[in-house]
Amino acid sequence: MKLTHLDASGEANMVDVSGKDITSRTAIAEGCVVMLPETLALIRQGDAKKGDVLGTARLAGIMASKRTHELIPLCHPLLISKVKVDCALDDALPGVRVTAEVKVAGPTGVEMEALTAVSIACLTIYDMVKAADKGMRIESIRLRMKSGGRSGVYEAP
Repeated sequence: MKLTHLDASGEANMVDVSGKDITSRTAIAEGCVVMLPETLALIRQGDAKKGDVLGTARLAGIMASKRTHELIPLCHPLLISKVKVDCALDDALPGVRVTAEVKVAGPTGVEMEALTAVSIACLTIYDMVKAADKGMRIESIRLRMKSGGRSGVYEAP
């Protein structure tokens, strides 16, 4: 495995953020789970055998964002100040659109935490209704916006 953050001895290390300013940082990520219209109806009606699909997915996304540093090598542990995960039913997909917003005041951004929240929320939706629809697809996970820090604001086109 090739790591990009190597010190002078060739060892992998976390990026040193000790010299960076503490600023307010926000990241918003999104993704979706595409499914059969019948599966979407099952979620909408609250008839999934495993229970409240959207509520469970929101909670899973929030919990995952707080553990990103345990999942992704060399990711800094952060004192996150806000995590909001929204799961919206979308008949046009058909499926569920997932959005996560994460905020922190710190020396490094929260893009990975927002992306992790969306990824785990999508996986949770899949897990909770996979018995009804094994052909579901998790798609289009991406960073939609980030602000704060030296690089400023990024907004996806």
